[in-house]
Amino acid sequence: MSKVAIISGSPSASSRLNGLLQTIKGELEQRGAEVHAIVVRDIPPEDLVYTRFDSPAIVEANRLVESADAVIVATPVYKASYTGVLKAYLDLLPQKALSGKVTLPLAIGGSSAHLLIIDYALKPVLAALGAEHQLQGVYATDSHVQRGEDGSFALDDEVTERLRQAAAKLAEAIQSK
Repeated sequence: MSKVAIISGSPSASSRLNGLLQTIKGELEQRGAEVHAIVVRDIPPEDLVYTRFDSPAIVEANRLVESADAVIVATPVYKASYTGVLKAYLDLLPQKALSGKVTLPLAIGGSSAHLLIIDYALKPVLAALGAEHQLQGVYATDSHVQRGEDGSFALDDEVTERLRQAAAKLAEAIQSK
């Protein structure tokens, strides 16, 4: 069984990014993957800010990344880039933490104007962490994800299909590793 770690870089518990992550997690689980989430906002802020490499939360998150065959790095767009909390966690990963792993970047922003965040912001930092096999990322806008009053999310058909295709490519890349 393949293992996938999802790193969620949203500082908000109600982020529309969660709709993307729920969908891709379900798609991967249907393909037999064991999926674990690292929700960066749940890591104690002091551990992130003071770079406490030895904190139990950081050690556990890094263990999930280390044991994964693939890593999904997901973020909402803040100031035309990935979030600060995501960067704070990525700085706590070992230098080559993504070496030998398939990676998939996901991002969501207010408009299509930030589409290139994946290529110009996320992919370079993932490469610096050793990611050699980066799949084409998935970018969505807030209008693609509707938030229900009960906290649920509904994605439009186009984004759902792109996430299905990304999950299929991720599962295929893991198998061919």
